[in-house]
Amino acid sequence: MESTENNESMIAWLPDLLYTGGRFERGQALVCDPSGQIAGVTGVNELRDEKRIRLANRAMMPGMVNAHSHAFQRVLRGRTEYRASNKDSFWTWREMMYSAATRLTPEDIYDASRMAFLEMALNGITAVGEFHYLHHDPDGHPYDDPNLLAKEVVRAAGDTGLRIALLRVAYARAGFQAEPNPKQARFIEKDPYTYLKNVERLIADVNRGTSPTVREGPSYSVENGALADDRASAADASAWVGVAPHSVRAVPLDYLREVITRATQHNLKVHMHVAEQPAEVSACVEEYGRTPVALLETEGLLGERFTAVHAIHVTPKAIPAFARSGAMVCACPTTERNLGDGVVPADEYLKHHVPICLGTDSHAQIDLLEDARELEYHLRLQKLERAVLTNQFQVSSLKSQVVSGMEVNVADALATQLFDCATVNGARSIGAPGGTLEPDRPADFFTVALDDPAIAGASSDDLLAGIVFSLSRAAVREVVVGGKPVVSEGQHLIQEEVVERFNELQKRLWGEG
Repeated sequence: MESTENNESMIAWLPDLLYTGGRFERGQALVCDPSGQIAGVTGVNELRDEKRIRLANRAMMPGMVNAHSHAFQRVLRGRTEYRASNKDSFWTWREMMYSAATRLTPEDIYDASRMAFLEMALNGITAVGEFHYLHHDPDGHPYDDPNLLAKEVVRAAGDTGLRIALLRVAYARAGFQAEPNPKQARFIEKDPYTYLKNVERLIADVNRGTSPTVREGPSYSVENGALADDRASAADASAWVGVAPHSVRAVPLDYLREVITRATQHNLKVHMHVAEQPAEVSACVEEYGRTPVALLETEGLLGERFTAVHAIHVTPKAIPAFARSGAMVCACPTTERNLGDGVVPADEYLKHHVPICLGTDSHAQIDLLEDARELEYHLRLQKLERAVLTNQFQVSSLKSQVVSGMEVNVADALATQLFDCATVNGARSIGAPGGTLEPDRPADFFTVALDDPAIAGASSDDLLAGIVFSLSRAAVREVVVGGKPVVSEGQHLIQEEVVERFNELQKRLWGEG
């Protein structure tokens, strides 16, 4: 292994199994430099004077990327699981969500976000796309710093060790021909110029890392809100900014055009809720004579930097047009089943080569591997057959074939695709530098205990399938971000304090003794 670094300053992580090139390998070490960047994956017998960290009885895997989060909604867990009307749905759940959103202070948002991010880290997630739409005080008045709440979320991510794409949400109205909703007062920025001015200010503050609410930490390597191309500093890219028009019901077309045009000019990632519920599709047709996907496609608003979140209620005709744009889909299966939204037609998207990433959304549960397997399992229930997404790989009698550019075992093809959704595709969606364990990428990884009962009996050939379809969070033992430990022996470094603060928040918020 060639390196210009003094080997004594290099760190070599030595697990029993290392997931690289689409398979688990024995006898391999992950070597990173002092900045936390991967210098190479090399045989243990080729190491020289590197500092060795033995990870006995562990499998090492690239950190997962959670592409869609509403961190403050962590306060709702377990408190909405009852029927609130004769026909309970997303829309009735939303009213309960508002009851929390209207009462949270900036410090509450920090504590709730820190709890959500700590759980993500314990799950093996190393980067998150935060779809952030709380901007103002509870009465709808801007804070002196219009990005105060966004910075509290960024601070929470930094303090728990996660990378974060702060996807700042544009929200202009309650809906097509709808009266203003006072419960949305914290969300609204009525014109695109105010919104874009605040986005630019947030980008500048995050780039400098000088906001009074963002604690000192690694230097940010962000250019125009997107990760800089300089891979040498990618390991330090802790926070960056993207834009997120909430939905076609919340953002009128002229406003939407302004936001996406500016995002395109500055290479910002664009995330947007699309076709989440039938009522949203119907309202879009009434206003524009087109479905949400058709509207975005015919207006030229889709592209390679665009991620459509949910994208459930779409027609088969719309998917090929969506595919031609190069856009992605972010599925959030746990939330989608919790809210009764519907099933993402993942088979149709993959058939047309639309990449799918994953998000934990409302945080009814934070387990990205569970979301990965649900992407497949929901289709099994719907179609009354097994291994639905495997059809996308044209499985035959061959022992191996190419999936995501790598040769993999046919038996692991489905697991490989789903794990890519949780890693490679998520990183692409939010612009994170990780997703794979390769040279010039940051050392963002998690380990799995090979003696965990959930995967007992697995061999290296079928371990990935065992992990994707059966692993529990308890098996995640170490999590490292940029070469720095965040979780050790299954315990987050600040877990006790975070949980204690969150418990106090819940007591204040819900009036419990």
